[in-house]
Amino acid sequence: MSGNHTHPTATTGQRTLRADCANCFGLCCTVPAFSASADFAIDKPAGTPCPNLRTDHRCGIHTTLRQRGFPGCTVYDCFGAGQHVSQVTFTGHDWRTSPETAKKMFAVFPVMRDLHELLWYLTEALTLPHTTPIHDALTQARDTIETLTNETPETIARTDVMTQRMNVNPLLQKASELARATTPGPRKDHRGADLIGAKLKGADLTGANLRGAYLIGTDLRGANLTMADLTGADTRGSDLRGADLSRTIFLTQAQLDAAKGDTTTKVPTTLTHPTHW
Repeated sequence: MSGNHTHPTATTGQRTLRADCANCFGLCCTVPAFSASADFAIDKPAGTPCPNLRTDHRCGIHTTLRQRGFPGCTVYDCFGAGQHVSQVTFTGHDWRTSPETAKKMFAVFPVMRDLHELLWYLTEALTLPHTTPIHDALTQARDTIETLTNETPETIARTDVMTQRMNVNPLLQKASELARATTPGPRKDHRGADLIGAKLKGADLTGANLRGAYLIGTDLRGANLTMADLTGADTRGSDLRGADLSRTIFLTQAQLDAAKGDTTTKVPTTLTHPTHW
């Protein structure tokens, strides 16, 4: 999964919340397990380097991942956790040259990744319109998570991410409600909805709640998703050609990378059109 991403970065303080593979020790290519499937061409056990990972921690097939049967790698984003674990938590000591750090580093990475994801959402929430009434609470929650990410490896590994999510989610939902309340007309509620393969070409989804919706293979050509909340929506294979996502909220680069689109797809200025489009 490691591979020189060049997407614009989201930041909190001086921290980058987008993968910077040049400063990571190939953790996403080593720590997770994956099974041969439509997303990965091979089986790989947890804690074992992918055979495509070079000794310099870079992906040997980065430019041809999709053609080689590894599309799952192209839609992964650690939200900057990889470089933070590599350069901050373990102060630049990598698991190859300092093998005694490997077990601890591999335990810390998935926790750090989830914490960085929460940081990303909280940072995004602070940029949304009309969320001023909860800015203090959002900032406090972000500061709490950021403090956790700077703890010792042992403390980070013991962190209960589920508890942190439960604390943060009501704030993120409130931010979404405040932002979407300004959109005109009735707002569709598709939270967690099964919209797999649904025909929504040209649909007006302005202000819609699509948190956790299954949009796998959904036809969203020409749809208007202005101020629609896409938190955690599964966009694999969804057709976004001509769709307007320029003001969609909580949309991640990984969600765009998992979908299909073209030059007519409007995306937020903080994200980029995937190269495979």
